[in-house]
Amino acid sequence: MSTKTAERWLSNPARVPHPRTRDGVEAALGVSADVLWPKSVRSTMKVGADREIVSAYPYRNACPRAVWAALIHSATRNITFAGYTNYFVWQEHPRLAARLAAKVAAGCEVRFLLGDPASAVTRRREEIEGVPLTVSTRIRITLAALEEAGERSGIEARFSDEHIALSVFAFDDQMLVTPHLSSLLGHESPMLHLRRLGEDGLYDRFAGHVAALWEDGRPVWGAPADARS
Repeated sequence: MSTKTAERWLSNPARVPHPRTRDGVEAALGVSADVLWPKSVRSTMKVGADREIVSAYPYRNACPRAVWAALIHSATRNITFAGYTNYFVWQEHPRLAARLAAKVAAGCEVRFLLGDPASAVTRRREEIEGVPLTVSTRIRITLAALEEAGERSGIEARFSDEHIALSVFAFDDQMLVTPHLSSLLGHESPMLHLRRLGEDGLYDRFAGHVAALWEDGRPVWGAPADARS
């Protein structure tokens, strides 16, 4: 691959490298080709409802950390973490609370939809998983991180027990979705990277699901002590 070829990719977003070349760029940069050339790759490969699928990963932790970082960085309107615990995001993205607070200060809406650590749904899930780092402990780690950011940061948080089997992470018009499989932990379940391209597509279906749960959710701030301790 020559320097001039790379310059042509940069100057014309519609140009797409050969699939084998894209694989090489992915390996070198650690970023999915679908992230580097999303519009052109979709237009040349997908025409149906699946065109909103940017990438698919057999495991959540197969999604490169660089993808998460890019989505968080580029979001300007809204960011939603609707995982039951959202525990892993604090481990993989240092100083995330400060970054999210800065997003809020810049006008971005940031929301967390969490499972209730004291609920029967949480206790049942802990029995199924049977791991030392329990579901309620993972939720409380997220609560502690949000407490550190402070209520005045503008980050919103609510409890819900309705998304135990589905995690949705939205960043403006892009989204990462994990349907949880049986007794597996979150990182062992598959993940889809979606990009909104029209009304009532895959993105909108999942976004509507999260919006409904948020409306019925219970505010974390001011919740009973046994739900936050």
